[in-house]
Amino acid sequence: MNLLSSTYIFSFFTLLSRVLGYLRDILIAIFLGASISADAFFVAFRLPNTFRRLFAEGTFNAAFIPSYTSAKMDGKTKGKNFADDVLSLLILILLFLVLIAEIFTPYLIYLIAPGFLEDNQKFNLAVELTRITFPFLLFVSLSSFFSGVLNSNNKFGAAASAPIILNIILILSLVTSYAYNLNYEKQLSYGVTLAGIIQLIYLIFFTTKYYKPTFSFKIKLSRKVKLFFKKLLPSILSSGVTQINILVGTIIASFEASAVSYLYYADRIYQINLAIAGVAVGTVSLPVLSKAFKQKNILKISNIQSKSVELSLLFSIPASLGLILASHEIVNALFGYGSFNAEDIKMTASALMYFGYGIPAFALVKIFSNFFFARNNTKIPFYISSFIVLLNIVISITFFSKIGFIIIPIATSLSTWVGVMIYIFLLNIKNYLLLKAYLQKSILKIIFSTILMSFLLVLALDHYSDYLDYTYKFKSVYLIVIVGFVASIYLISCYLTGVLKKSNFKEY
Repeated sequence: MNLLSSTYIFSFFTLLSRVLGYLRDILIAIFLGASISADAFFVAFRLPNTFRRLFAEGTFNAAFIPSYTSAKMDGKTKGKNFADDVLSLLILILLFLVLIAEIFTPYLIYLIAPGFLEDNQKFNLAVELTRITFPFLLFVSLSSFFSGVLNSNNKFGAAASAPIILNIILILSLVTSYAYNLNYEKQLSYGVTLAGIIQLIYLIFFTTKYYKPTFSFKIKLSRKVKLFFKKLLPSILSSGVTQINILVGTIIASFEASAVSYLYYADRIYQINLAIAGVAVGTVSLPVLSKAFKQKNILKISNIQSKSVELSLLFSIPASLGLILASHEIVNALFGYGSFNAEDIKMTASALMYFGYGIPAFALVKIFSNFFFARNNTKIPFYISSFIVLLNIVISITFFSKIGFIIIPIATSLSTWVGVMIYIFLLNIKNYLLLKAYLQKSILKIIFSTILMSFLLVLALDHYSDYLDYTYKFKSVYLIVIVGFVASIYLISCYLTGVLKKSNFKEY
């Protein structure tokens, strides 16, 4: 298996999904802007979507893949029995959670958006929309199970492409609503649940080659299944710390008008970088890293760890600086239309810039947590992630009244960087961080290429500033050309300096 090739496959479908996601959000910005309806939908979508990211972007895999890989290595029958037991119990748990959420939706909205109580219309709309979208949690969580089976067999294409379905359905919902003068937020909410159903069917189809489920809702569970569910909850917090921080930010931001929408739009932009730099690399490397630990192959473990960190920084460092330098132009080009006015752009761009400072940290947290997950250790990442979330909450609440919602992206980035330092410290103490000596030189080369890219980016933004103005209709085209140009220069520089070569990520 080649880490670069597999990451490329995963990243390609992820990039395609995020591009469609941008188109979806551009349409939402045009039709809903940062209105009450937009805030209500984003809150309704936030909770199931957070679970989607938690489960689909590596959290479920963090607990499932090491356990499933271990069971399969003991025999195909044991592997299938383990998967059957996990699936059966997962269905029961999810059905219970969805039922409870549907009954107590008003209390749920109070927990995740307490500021909405000040506006009865917004609160009631959020409750209604949440009841429509919440079943998505059931379908997307089950989809993650089948994605985990595919990833365990080193098949990443179908799992990575599944989220495309959600974006296509939501785009169609918006277009249909416009054509037939329907309620935008309600049609979007129905589209969320419909997309979950279609996505699950899609993944089941591709998984049947490797696994055909047999349902057995038995009370007595094997030791390995009990161990898996014992690890699952800690891994949800550990691997999904960035998503949990975003959810915390939504809760706090609900006390400021339009802040939920600003954070949502900013989140949508930087998530594409995180998806490639952290999620793609982490998802691809975890199965082989788990297998290497099972085989006790120290050389292979060291190679995988080193390449994972290198590839993560290769994508995250330039993305970070690019978002910091061009946050206003990016938000303006993507969302500066219709109901999304100049003030909305300014506020969203500020949030995006501060999220940009944390991009490498968001990615590294995912990579470093894998070094524990592959050892079937979910406790330490759980403790670190709990501290990150707690620090984020303390910083956000302490300064929210003074500087407003902008403290949320600042606190998210700062707390995650603290988490990275803790990971490095603990990994070194336990001798788990088996990185190759060449990595330091590679990082310096990546920084050099990033500086070159950033210099050209600043020149290009200044030269074409008139074409990136809010009033210019085709500003997004110019931004795409600029980003494409500087990204190409960066990749060429990385190739010439010897960082970005396929042979560097050959089979291990």
